[in-house]
Amino acid sequence: MVEKVVATEAAIELIEKLKAIHGDLMFHQSGGCCDGSSPMCYPRGEFRVGESDVLLGEIDDTPFYMSKDQYEYWKHTQLIIDVVDGRGGMFSLEGPEGKRFLTRSRVFTDEEREVLNL
Repeated sequence: MVEKVVATEAAIELIEKLKAIHGDLMFHQSGGCCDGSSPMCYPRGEFRVGESDVLLGEIDDTPFYMSKDQYEYWKHTQLIIDVVDGRGGMFSLEGPEGKRFLTRSRVFTDEEREVLNL
């Protein structure tokens, strides 16, 4: 199975810490300017997703959504959610931890694109 979104061990550790504080979580990446171009972490259900969002998969049992428009640019890549020191989006839950989630990526191989029908 080819996953469209995965996470580094550091990201999973931070997700687990945030779950212990806030309960179930979700991610959304809109592709807008500023904070919207970073993966934003919210308590599950506090950010409304709609028809303009695509569920890419789950990382550590946490759904990861992206806006359809942004997905069109990224669909040929696997998203790798990582963590770095610093302040991220002001509404994203990791901010008070002095960390921010960051999206890295790699281009799918020809074989992976075939499996994904891209």
